[in-house]
Amino acid sequence: MTSSLLFTRRSLAAAAAALALGGLGPAAHAQQRVLHIVVPFGTGAVQDTVARAFNSELGAALNASAVVENRAGAGGTVGAAAVAKAPADGNTLILAAASHNIAGFLYSKLSYDPLKDFVGVAYIGNAGYVLAVASGLNVSTTADFIKEVKANPGKYNYASAGNGSATHLAMASFLAKAGLQMTHIPTKSTGEAVNEVLAGRVQAVISSSIGVMGFQTDPRMKLLASTGEKRSPFLPNLSTVAESGLPGYAFDSWIGLLAPAGTPRAEVERLNAAANKVLAEPAIQERFRRLGVEPRTQTADEFQKLLRADWEAMGAVVKASGAKID
Repeated sequence: MTSSLLFTRRSLAAAAAALALGGLGPAAHAQQRVLHIVVPFGTGAVQDTVARAFNSELGAALNASAVVENRAGAGGTVGAAAVAKAPADGNTLILAAASHNIAGFLYSKLSYDPLKDFVGVAYIGNAGYVLAVASGLNVSTTADFIKEVKANPGKYNYASAGNGSATHLAMASFLAKAGLQMTHIPTKSTGEAVNEVLAGRVQAVISSSIGVMGFQTDPRMKLLASTGEKRSPFLPNLSTVAESGLPGYAFDSWIGLLAPAGTPRAEVERLNAAANKVLAEPAIQERFRRLGVEPRTQTADEFQKLLRADWEAMGAVVKASGAKID
């Protein structure tokens, strides 16, 4: 082998090695950011569906890869605890809802403070709820339902997305206000709770609108009423609980992104701007409406004020319901 040929082969090998290392260099030193969006409930929960409806677009707006991670358990407190302890660098968020603040009053012991250990990043929207019953229960209105359950204390069951979930407290406060007794059957998600009603294993559920909108004509289930102060824009023909049998009752939920407390202000503002930009897209708004969620946007400061007001409101609701988890 001639020296010139040997030199050429060595040069090519060195060039190839340098090219390989060089090609990996930019990726190694500037890897795409990964944004972890923790959903504290299982598949089928309203937060899970909402997160997956816009995570790709949010990631693109941040020049990142946005990954949805389900961390279900204990009414959403397992996922919340994980995010509370995550680095406050803006790379780990929780897609939370009313159950987040509820947990602070419902559980006697938590490893985190739902208000103090988080900062509001972006208000995503508002989710309504619906009182639904198994078709085997011979009722057609909220008033009928109250009458039937009152005549049979302890006979009937209701399902929820888990102890401490919004679906749990929504029904607990309903029962307390109406003076009713039912057995609570907690599941891991809204989807599982709805399935229990569809199967006839439990008689009722107060589900997020998204969880039951697809069953409006299903013979296995009856939608009795929406739980908001006014009728749902997605189910305008459905009366409210207050209209149809329990005056003064109302329950709905905010949905939003929270970050661990201590996340730099500049990072919170950047995340808020990206989320608001995505939520302004007509395609995203329509996607949310199909899910039964009214998309809304606020500044980070406005959202933080909403969280504080909701904290006070949920404390009053939990106290009135008498619900408690040790």
